[in-house]
Amino acid sequence: MRILVIGGAGYIGSHVTRAFLDKGYDVTVFDNLQTGFRENLFEEANFVHGDIMRPEQLGAVMAGGYDGCVHLAALKAAGQSMLHPAEYSHANISGTINVLNHASAAKISPIIFSSSAAVYGSPQYLPVDENHPKDPENFYGFTKLEIERLLDWYDRLKGMRYAAIRYFNAAGYDVQERIKGLELNPENLLPIMMEVAVGIRPKLSIFGDDYPTRDGSGIRDYVHVSDLAEAHVSAFEYILKQKKSLTVNLGSQAGVSVIEMLERARVITGRKIPAEVTHRRAGDPAELVASSGKALELLGWVPKYSDVDTLVSTTWKMYEKYVIR
Repeated sequence: MRILVIGGAGYIGSHVTRAFLDKGYDVTVFDNLQTGFRENLFEEANFVHGDIMRPEQLGAVMAGGYDGCVHLAALKAAGQSMLHPAEYSHANISGTINVLNHASAAKISPIIFSSSAAVYGSPQYLPVDENHPKDPENFYGFTKLEIERLLDWYDRLKGMRYAAIRYFNAAGYDVQERIKGLELNPENLLPIMMEVAVGIRPKLSIFGDDYPTRDGSGIRDYVHVSDLAEAHVSAFEYILKQKKSLTVNLGSQAGVSVIEMLERARVITGRKIPAEVTHRRAGDPAELVASSGKALELLGWVPKYSDVDTLVSTTWKMYEKYVIR
């Protein structure tokens, strides 16, 4: 079967591409390489250099005919979305409308969409399940929620099936070390720790150590990117079999604190990783942990690599290989 992976040269996209290739799918990657890397393209996959904001390019690639599409192309920095909402509206919402319209014209279904736990906002209860109220606290989360609503309407009006996969905190790298491109200017905890470990940054900032948690630092749910990637394949195969759309959370269901992650990173890397406690960031909840029970029930999805040591060690191996000289 033929799969189009939009954004397949990026961090998550390259792992998703790898997961489909490993299952024997014929994969085409469509990417503008703005945040993706040529190093993340695999010889077994076709590659089309293009942009979802160029309708003629989307139309041309989709005319080739596909059995499904994975849509990962988006701006994703929550803080930047609050400063530049017009850019996020254009890239995320308008870009997705282009994808949906051209997929509809080419009769491509299902669409596997990269959504986010940011649609929920601050947790009203834990663990957060799919029925939790949706109240995004940043514009990035708003765009993801609006796209989910668009997908629901295209399903109802055009019969376009979809999976909205709400990631919690994606981390780690391919355990077989087949991904070669590191994220540029990362904003997530683990790669920032690695940048401190190799000397790119002078120290790690811990945003608050007075939360009502076991060590005072914030607790988050981290899921290995390879586990995320496997879920995309499972969601695609579920829709083909069941002929209906779905929305699922993907998380490890185990919270890890900033300090716990830092301590394991120091041990695994053998580096000091200087850190200082600073003030809390506005809008940061004390704890955010997923319920992934629905993904287990519908997809049989169980994370294999989302323990802390695998998350840290697979990330460190990338920095050892491609940063340390």
